[in-house]
Amino acid sequence: MYTRPRRPTLAALVTAALVAAALLLVPAAPAAAHNTLRAASPADGDRLTTPPTRVTLEFAQRLDPTFTTIALSDAARRKIPTGAPAVDGTKGTVTVDETLGEGTYTVAYRIVSADGHPVQGSYTFTVAGGGDTSGGPTGATATPSAAPPATESAAAATGSGGSGTGVVALVAAGGLVAVLGGVALLLRRRRTR
Repeated sequence: MYTRPRRPTLAALVTAALVAAALLLVPAAPAAAHNTLRAASPADGDRLTTPPTRVTLEFAQRLDPTFTTIALSDAARRKIPTGAPAVDGTKGTVTVDETLGEGTYTVAYRIVSADGHPVQGSYTFTVAGGGDTSGGPTGATATPSAAPPATESAAAATGSGGSGTGVVALVAAGGLVAVLGGVALLLRRRRTR
């Protein structure tokens, strides 16, 4: 005995399309997220009256001491002498070996994420007074060319950026178009039969 297979109803097709579209629009968590800077002392944009004696960076994931670099430079791009990075879990700290004078300073870092991807970034802070002015340029300000090259902006380095959001939205929109196109094709084939 031969029975004809049941054809999906229009309601079933629309429901399937909506479920597929909803799944495409829900952002997926990255399987192996890159490490990100969570906190810093001094922080990005700080204006200090007392020069810092150390720079501490805290990241989202544990650091590997072998692949952790933290550097400090002044507005003239002169590297300020610091100790080697001391790593404790998610924190890396360098001691500043000279008293910082008034001016703007750049903290640059390079670490390796748990997935092996190198992550680097930089940010600036300002010493506004109270230090030995011979240790750095007096009244100097940072220029865009004074900052060391970085793959992330300062906002992304502090964890407030969303570098992958545009890509996720583009993929979701493409998936939605594909699902809707498939539904339209099924409906058209159904009408022709």
